[in-house]
Amino acid sequence: MPSALPLGDPAPADGLLPASAADGAGERDFGVYVHVPFCRVRCGYCDFNTYTATELRGVKQTDYADQAIAEIGFAARALERSGVAGRAAATVFFGGGTPTLLPPGDLARMLDAVRAEWGIAPGAEVTTEANPDSVGPGDLARLAEAGFTRVSFGMQSAVPHVLRTLERTHDPERVPLVVEWARQAGLDVSLDLIYGTPGESLADWRRSLEAALACEPDHLSAYALIVEEGTKLARQIRRGEVAEPDDDLEADMYELADELLGAAGYGWYEVSNWATGPAHVSRHNLGYWRGADWWGVGPGAHSHVGGVRWWNVKHPAAYAARVLAGDSPAAGREILDAETRRVERVLLQVRIVDGLPVAELAESGRREVAGLIADGLIDGAAALGGVIRLTRAGRLLADAVVRRLTA
Repeated sequence: MPSALPLGDPAPADGLLPASAADGAGERDFGVYVHVPFCRVRCGYCDFNTYTATELRGVKQTDYADQAIAEIGFAARALERSGVAGRAAATVFFGGGTPTLLPPGDLARMLDAVRAEWGIAPGAEVTTEANPDSVGPGDLARLAEAGFTRVSFGMQSAVPHVLRTLERTHDPERVPLVVEWARQAGLDVSLDLIYGTPGESLADWRRSLEAALACEPDHLSAYALIVEEGTKLARQIRRGEVAEPDDDLEADMYELADELLGAAGYGWYEVSNWATGPAHVSRHNLGYWRGADWWGVGPGAHSHVGGVRWWNVKHPAAYAARVLAGDSPAAGREILDAETRRVERVLLQVRIVDGLPVAELAESGRREVAGLIADGLIDGAAALGGVIRLTRAGRLLADAVVRRLTA
């Protein structure tokens, strides 16, 4: 089953935020995340809050759009009553799960609700995730007509035996087709890859990278496989049925990705993300890393506004009951103090190419800078200019760098 929600304080049923959340809101970007918790098949490595049809007793996918629309309306009223400045959405992101298991008309209605309640800023980025086998050319054309600007395909690998281990259902030969269909619809394209799957060789990974690059996407993500407790993959590894991911091999795979992507004209802008240029970075995800505001719609979705973070109840049935009753679906929340927010800025901003101002560090963190330069983990020239920016070696050890900077 999906991982547990974090602990926190009780969340008020009216969804109102403390007065502190309104401070400076007009200067921060606002995004909307819509979680669609449905999948055709549960992949063995996944611990996201997703459900297959057999796990959804008493819940129908056909009802979901109306439930999400109810939360969008609730959210707009709660923010207004909390005194948070009204802002058009700079980004909207439909994730999951597989959002495109829902009909394009349902996705369009949810996007229309965002447009009606907040407005969508000129030039906004509007993304949906999709599996290669969950859309056809007509679906993508209808999404573009509805106002979507970008699609992120879960390619994961181009190698059949790797896809089988990950329990992905699509044919890798379909990926170039869906990319072409998205292009014909006028959508930007991102491809998501996973490396470090048990049984995957460096040659397999090279094959996947070359296949992805042959599609000429605007954006590419490459994530190391993480074995999450409670997943089928974790149980398989514990029983000795498949090998545990190899950290050294994963490091080699990351370096290969950075080399091939860089040679093809893709620049890294976050540890696991590359784009053909600034116009094609994921602005929605950059909002997370830069501490912007966003409202997360749907079961298990997380939100953040002005240093207040909350998360919705996980199960779709519990979620539906709350939003249709006009109550907040939040299961808990926390109000971040100034020191927690500072540490989180370090944790997140170190990961992006813009880097972190040295001035954001506590004195103990500043004392670590010289050692990190000597270890080749941060760029010396950038640090002397007042910015912490990771080298490639530093990106491989980003968590260790953060620990040293926040100790």
